[in-house]
Amino acid sequence: MGAIEDVYEDLETDVEFEEFAAAVEDKVEQMGGLADEETAAMLIAHELRDEEADTIADIEPGMNDVKFLGKVTSIGDVRTFERDGEDAEGRVCNVDVADASGSVRVALWDEMATAAEEELEVGQVLRVMGRPKEGYSGLEVSADKVEPDEDAEVDVQVLDTYRVEDLTLGASDVDLVGKVLDTDTVRTFDRDDGSEGRVANLTVGDETGRVRVTLWDDKADLVEEFASGEVVEVGDGYVRERDGDLELHVGDRGTVDRVDEDVEYVPETTDIAELEIGETVDISGGVIETDPKRTFDRDDGSEGQVRNVRIKDDTGEIRVALWGEKADREIELADRVVFTDVEIQDGWQDDLEASANWRSTVSVLDADGDGAGAGGSTGGAGTADATTESTADTGLDAFGDAEGAAGGGEAEAVTDGDGAATATADPDATEDVEFTGTVVQTGDPVVLDDGERTKSVETGASLRLGEEITVRGPERDGTIHAEDVF
Repeated sequence: MGAIEDVYEDLETDVEFEEFAAAVEDKVEQMGGLADEETAAMLIAHELRDEEADTIADIEPGMNDVKFLGKVTSIGDVRTFERDGEDAEGRVCNVDVADASGSVRVALWDEMATAAEEELEVGQVLRVMGRPKEGYSGLEVSADKVEPDEDAEVDVQVLDTYRVEDLTLGASDVDLVGKVLDTDTVRTFDRDDGSEGRVANLTVGDETGRVRVTLWDDKADLVEEFASGEVVEVGDGYVRERDGDLELHVGDRGTVDRVDEDVEYVPETTDIAELEIGETVDISGGVIETDPKRTFDRDDGSEGQVRNVRIKDDTGEIRVALWGEKADREIELADRVVFTDVEIQDGWQDDLEASANWRSTVSVLDADGDGAGAGGSTGGAGTADATTESTADTGLDAFGDAEGAAGGGEAEAVTDGDGAATATADPDATEDVEFTGTVVQTGDPVVLDDGERTKSVETGASLRLGEEITVRGPERDGTIHAEDVF
């Protein structure tokens, strides 16, 4: 076996030996006798190895023909087109393939497109050779040769329906159902070719986790159709990586639709007392302070905005800075809020502070508590100790609400149908109630929150925000008139 054959055997390439030998002869001729056949063979082998892509992530635009393995994750429809100056109709089929490092779109032309439509299946492993270039949706490879490799294994999951924990880099044709946790506004940007792009984000979660969903161009407007708490189905998404986190992207083929399904999302939050500077964590608690939104000028001349709120859980309290669009979120005293992916920083007066930036999500779990206004009052002045035997005959109720009731709404006595006095009712007569909660508003009235309900309290006691107290006294018109505060 000669030197050329030895180099070729070590190369393990898909290039036929005759093609390799011809390239060696050309290289010898190009170098004008400066290299013998063995040296030229080694140079050609080096060039071929440079074209071998170890992973899909190694493929870059401008490379010569590359060869790689990938698992088919989606198969597009075959499209036809007119070629310039030719009568024959062209055909193309886009196939997404992936490995553990990422995914890439492969364009199959003419006969290969027809074969893909008839023979190719999702889940097959392909050996691809082609030319990388920048396509409309990013990097793609125009295939020169594609063949199935039944013996090769590529570690990429292909599922009918995904959960958040199932998402892997390179997955495409992804269908996922999740609860909307947060939404952003549509933003515009300039592409390298001078065109304007549009992008928006929403965050969805299920029982296995949460993921940021990125909506591109025409799909970006979908973000305005959904609100936190709704359940949506993302269809035909594809997974990319950004800043070390996986994201689910929706392009021209993708969809986002509202669905009538129950999805539970329970964030694993960190206790406020356990927070440390430099961590990126999820936290939750009741809002005990809110500050007005402030604007400021950035170094680049643009205007920014920030709003601070303070939350409290069973272990402590912390100020949260809401930056940019997050500052516009409607957050009120006594709201129960979850903040995800917030960065813990050194705040004012050596106090810890949580920073909610573009990566963070803000979810108000119960914006109004269990009731309206003072929260949780089920109406009226309570239950009267005595009522009339026949209010229908007299037109009066126990509280003297109808015309003819005495004075300030008090009915000292009402009659039954025979005109006999039967009972005395006092509208202010109520039983004492006891309520324990955190002070989320001072002043008149004081507002307490126990995590499930809010109560208005009239008291002359001096209280501070965040203090946990118990009050006891009669409740009238939805307000506890505290006789004891402890």
